[in-house]
Amino acid sequence: MRSPPPASLPTSVTDGLRKTNGAARNLSAVVNIALLLAPNRTSAESRAPRNPADGRPAPRCAGLRRFAALGLAALVAAGGALGAGSVAVTPAWAAGNVSVTGLPLPRFVSLKASRVNVRVGPGNGYSTKWIFVRSGLPVEVIQEFENWRRIRDSNGEEGWVYWSLLSGKRTALVSPWDDAKQVPLHYAADDQASVVAILDPNVVAEVESCDGKWCKIRGKGFRGYAHQDSLWGVYPDETVK
Repeated sequence: MRSPPPASLPTSVTDGLRKTNGAARNLSAVVNIALLLAPNRTSAESRAPRNPADGRPAPRCAGLRRFAALGLAALVAAGGALGAGSVAVTPAWAAGNVSVTGLPLPRFVSLKASRVNVRVGPGNGYSTKWIFVRSGLPVEVIQEFENWRRIRDSNGEEGWVYWSLLSGKRTALVSPWDDAKQVPLHYAADDQASVVAILDPNVVAEVESCDGKWCKIRGKGFRGYAHQDSLWGVYPDETVK
């Protein structure tokens, strides 16, 4: 369940709104000036030169066209100002994928706390998207901004977590993409080695090491080797020591 957006807007958004409002006031002033400068039809006719043929006022279309062109140019200029004032609305954290820690991105970590709020943006003022209620789950860090980390879980959902709620300890989920697939755990990194356990999907295991094909993992009541591509929390060809 998603909560409503935060009560306060980032500074760049409010600045953009102030600029937009200012441009709107300028547009109103320009339109008012154009209206004041436009000739009054009745008084203009009384001052216009008479056509000698029939005594009617000579046409003033050229003057009206000039006023129309002036008004149109003013509207276009003011419209450009409105557009320019509403551009800077992108929050700073959305600008790029920069590592502030110097650690690689993306990378796998695990949840340190047993309760972790995942937010829609990097700050306590942003609403909570969901809450993790189990420590040790693997997550993937895909972006960093100041003290916040944007993470992705095994379902592909993304959100922001405060850095101190994460740990560098490596863990993995057993085949979370297939609820019907059990994974054999071998005594050694060899398909011919004896099977010491059969692991159900979504079992959480601590990763001791990986060589790119096999990972040595352990958990409550089991320890052994599993195929690396059957785990979520390590990359297919990654080496973990």
